[in-house]
Amino acid sequence: MSSSNIKGVFAHLDTLLTGIERLRKAGYSDFTVTSPIPRHEIEEAIYEGRPSPVRWWTLTGGLTGGTVGFTLASLSSAVWPMTLPGGKPVVSVPPFIVITFECTVLFGGLMTLLGLIFHCRLPAFNLDIEVCDPRYTLDRFGLVVHGVGAEKMGSVSELLNNAGADEVSGAAEG
Repeated sequence: MSSSNIKGVFAHLDTLLTGIERLRKAGYSDFTVTSPIPRHEIEEAIYEGRPSPVRWWTLTGGLTGGTVGFTLASLSSAVWPMTLPGGKPVVSVPPFIVITFECTVLFGGLMTLLGLIFHCRLPAFNLDIEVCDPRYTLDRFGLVVHGVGAEKMGSVSELLNNAGADEVSGAAEG
């Protein structure tokens, strides 16, 4: 049984959001949305009210960075103690706050970047030809529905047309 990708090209954001909503109601979840500009409305429609998963990467990086920073400063102070500490403890929290904060920000930022790259599926060497369209970088929005069976092609095409797509086309994958 062959499956197909159906591509819908939308001129306006509201029609794209209508198409996404109707696809969700029809039970389709495997689709790719492309946009010439980042829009929060598209993210909300794709994640269905759930926040972006990238925030968990940031939290993990921040907690890891804070732990690494404090551990680095503590172990450095313990391995190479001052010869005359003057009654101060070897591992003291106030001087280590700066290192802990800086490592928290550094690791959080780097993990955010890695999470963004992972969830955006970059680099996109395996993008289908149907997903890549030069109009998506200019002024059009794209919606590609993946894995549509031959018996459902007509209904999905009609769904996208009724949502306001300017152009609907499909390609069989065999």
